[in-house]
Amino acid sequence: MKAVYGIVLFVFFLTACQQNKQQQTANSIGDTATIDGHPAWIMQGNIYEVNVRQYTAAGTFKAFEPNLDRLKNMGVQTLWFMPINPISKVDRKGSLGSYYAVSTYMDVNPEFGTMADWKHLVSLCHEKGFKVILDWVPNHTGADHYWLTKHPDFYVKDSTGKPMMAADWADTRKLNYANQELRDTMIAQMKYWIDSTGIDGYRCDVASDVPDDFWKTCIATLRKDKNIFMLAEGDKPELNADGFDATYTWYDFNIMKEIAKGKKPASAIDSAIHRTENQFPKNALRMFFTSNHDENSWNGADFSTMPGKIHAPFAVYTQTIVRSVPLIYSGQEEPILRAIRFFDKDTMVFKNFERAPFYSKLLHLRSENSALAANAAFTHIHTNVDNKVFAFIRTMGNNKVLVVLNWSNSPVTVTLNHPQIIGSATELFSNEHVNFAKGASLSLPDWGYKVFVY
Repeated sequence: MKAVYGIVLFVFFLTACQQNKQQQTANSIGDTATIDGHPAWIMQGNIYEVNVRQYTAAGTFKAFEPNLDRLKNMGVQTLWFMPINPISKVDRKGSLGSYYAVSTYMDVNPEFGTMADWKHLVSLCHEKGFKVILDWVPNHTGADHYWLTKHPDFYVKDSTGKPMMAADWADTRKLNYANQELRDTMIAQMKYWIDSTGIDGYRCDVASDVPDDFWKTCIATLRKDKNIFMLAEGDKPELNADGFDATYTWYDFNIMKEIAKGKKPASAIDSAIHRTENQFPKNALRMFFTSNHDENSWNGADFSTMPGKIHAPFAVYTQTIVRSVPLIYSGQEEPILRAIRFFDKDTMVFKNFERAPFYSKLLHLRSENSALAANAAFTHIHTNVDNKVFAFIRTMGNNKVLVVLNWSNSPVTVTLNHPQIIGSATELFSNEHVNFAKGASLSLPDWGYKVFVY
């Protein structure tokens, strides 16, 4: 029996060493390395969504540049820029129109600057160590894209023979992916921005409405020349299978909102975790968030969906849960507690950066500790108050992180009766040193949270 136990320990030790070696090797190789089929740099990375129009009073690429050092110090790694293409004027919404009603894919919106300005910004981002992904709108164009006259067969027609609008967006026209020339043109124009401007990947708008077989061909083609990161706006397993690295966690986010409102217990999040584990490919990454441009503009996230201190324990979850590539939306670090207008100028005012230290702790821990890598092991820790508290441990090699979240409006005393908690740890936010034994207890205030680093 002792011999068998010894073999088990040896195998466990060997596996841990291999995991650690894998992570170190990938990091040392750099941009060409992959882990589980993904760019190695995203596995402990994060995304910050940039709303160029509203970020500064000028709303230009050049005006955004002075923010790079601040964001770098906060720990931001990947910058996702909302669409930078010119916006259609026909059927335009509001005074400036929707970013997602593109009039040409091959230029930049003159309100933001020139193509030279964009290339300079990308180059500067790379100099400072950022990755850059660009928002791409493949499902539809704006209502005056030149394809409507030069290539009318690129569009789906309605019963009258006119180009059909996409969904209920009157300022758009839906593209026809039954047309092979459209497919080839779309891939070529996406390739242009990678080759010519040096971006590191795409966030693809309404990706679920574009055929899966297109994505398989498109992503494979784009990856021939660069190890790009691909994010799909969609929450279906097929998108990960098509080649996207990460997909949206809409299902998970909706449960989080219900927990925040007190309508569901903390344990309700189990269904979201099980859904990902059972339905998505084993290497699928998932983008977790507490806000983004859609949720902020139309649903009041995060100031309405997770108001005040309620936001923090959910933000910790997005940064630490398994498979996560966490997102921060422009202004959440301030925080800007209002919906940012979508079709008109509505400048964000940055002044206090009250949440920046909070985010900085999480972002830096994630980048420095392999236990928070997207593919690090995950163990759910059951407690005496699972209806209020969600607790888990992440491990990779010798690294271990324990996360305990009070998703309720009342203080709790949590008992952690699990052997994996045993050991000496330091709490991330308070710097408190703790020696955990099995059955240890800790107190959390309402909406409290603790992250212990072993």
